[in-house]
Amino acid sequence: MNINRIAVIGAGAWGTALANAAARAGREVMLWARDPAAVAALTATRESPRLPGIKLDERVAATGALAHTAGVDAVLLVVPAQDLRTAATALASHLGAGVPVVACAKGIERGTHRFMTEIIAETMPAALPAILSGPSFAADVARGLPTAVTLACADEAVAALLTQALGAQAFRPYHTTDVRGVEIGGAAKNVLAIGAGIVEGRKLGASATAALVTRGFAELTRFGRALGARPETLTGLSGLGDVVLSCSSPQSRNFSLGIALGQGRKPGAKLAEGAFTAAALVELANEKSVEMPIAAAVAAVLDGTLSVDAAIESLMARPFKAE
Repeated sequence: MNINRIAVIGAGAWGTALANAAARAGREVMLWARDPAAVAALTATRESPRLPGIKLDERVAATGALAHTAGVDAVLLVVPAQDLRTAATALASHLGAGVPVVACAKGIERGTHRFMTEIIAETMPAALPAILSGPSFAADVARGLPTAVTLACADEAVAALLTQALGAQAFRPYHTTDVRGVEIGGAAKNVLAIGAGIVEGRKLGASATAALVTRGFAELTRFGRALGARPETLTGLSGLGDVVLSCSSPQSRNFSLGIALGQGRKPGAKLAEGAFTAAALVELANEKSVEMPIAAAVAAVLDGTLSVDAAIESLMARPFKAE
């Protein structure tokens, strides 16, 4: 299998950044946008409104036709987690058998509790599902700043080929076959980052932040073990690495959402991924009898069933126990 032509589905900030990263790795890249106006703007200005000041690489071509993806060697599916099923269904008829389709969203589908690769397998049975995740901000990747991520596929040879196809001097993917572990890290850390943001917005102090992140990571680890994730994946880039990044910077939309909630402000119209994943994560954890009190508190705040103060009080009132 040679991976030379790559389609990136989704021309938001992350999709545009990954298109540039793939182009820098020497690939021919097709960047698909749903909005015809966005395609026209990308073609005319070579700049995404989501990433002002950053030019598209000359090897990236913008398109609005999914049919143009026919014949590509791999696909990066860079749409929000809750929209991934719709995008994958629309794309399925255009791809040949055995084409790797890499989910680049971090989340769990509401209602079905499906992870991203499970949705790809259901909607695109001829594809090879994979997942890319890790500590990465779109602006950093788009600018070519040093970034390391994890790419997982059940077929180790395909995972290795994809890392070779996408890897460049400043963008370093590590490959693994632990698909579920990579997906769990990305989904759970989004919810945890909202909690860390709430602590920041409430000005509860650095000690509280450290406690929440540490105990939250313990929850992530318990959940991962229950679903068969490998310990080294959970403590790697797509687990602990992404937790460190997302729980410490306002560049993280989940962290920024938490800050707004902690300050008593209403979040913007476009919510972060963790806002949609929180309830699904807690429901799935309950199905697996995994205790995740921090995730449950975040979900309750997002659903409006608990105030921020009541959520904090409920966590602090939990029984004392061994670590």
